[in-house]
Amino acid sequence: MRPAAGSGSLLVVTGPPGAGKSTVARGVAARFERSVCIDGDAFFAFLANGAIEPWLPEADEQNDTVIQAAAAAAGRYAMGDYVAVYDGIVGRWYLDAFARAAGLGALHYVMLMPSVETCWARVQGRSEHAFRDEAATEHMHRQFSSVPIPARHVLDPPPDEVDDVVAAVVAMMSAGTARYPA
Repeated sequence: MRPAAGSGSLLVVTGPPGAGKSTVARGVAARFERSVCIDGDAFFAFLANGAIEPWLPEADEQNDTVIQAAAAAAGRYAMGDYVAVYDGIVGRWYLDAFARAAGLGALHYVMLMPSVETCWARVQGRSEHAFRDEAATEHMHRQFSSVPIPARHVLDPPPDEVDDVVAAVVAMMSAGTARYPA
C-alpha cells in the first residue's frame, strides 16, 4: 500500500517490554510501499557515557531528551511522506511530549497489552535483545496498566497471531481510531 503524496503518517506502537512492539511494528511497516520502521531502543543506545537505566526515577531528564530526539526523527520521516512506524516505550505519560516533538498535527498511537506473564515469557525467550530484567518488566507493565488511555488505542489483550495484530493495527490507522489527538 502506498500513501498518497503529502499523506505520510506516524504510528507509535508501544507497550511494556515483551508486548510484541518490534514484531508488530515491522509487520505494519511491511504493509506500506513507502515506510520506515524506527527502533526506539536505538536512541537510548546512542547514549555513549552516563546512561541511566530508563525505568529508574533518576533517568527522567535523560528520557525526556531521548524521547524528544526520537520523536523529531520519526516526525521528519512522516513529513517526508513515509509511513513512519515507531517501536518503543512511549507511555501515556510521554505521549504529549512525543507528539509535540514530532512536529505533526496528529499521530496514531497503539498500545499492546498482553498479560504480564506473556510479556515476561517473551522477554526471557528473546535472543536479539539484551533486556532481561523481570522486576523492570513487571514495573513497566504496571505503569502501562495504571495510566488511563482511551480504549480505542489499546489492544488488551492483542490477538494471538502476529498477522492478526498487524491487521488490527492497520485497520485502526485506516479508520482513524488510533489517531492522537482525536
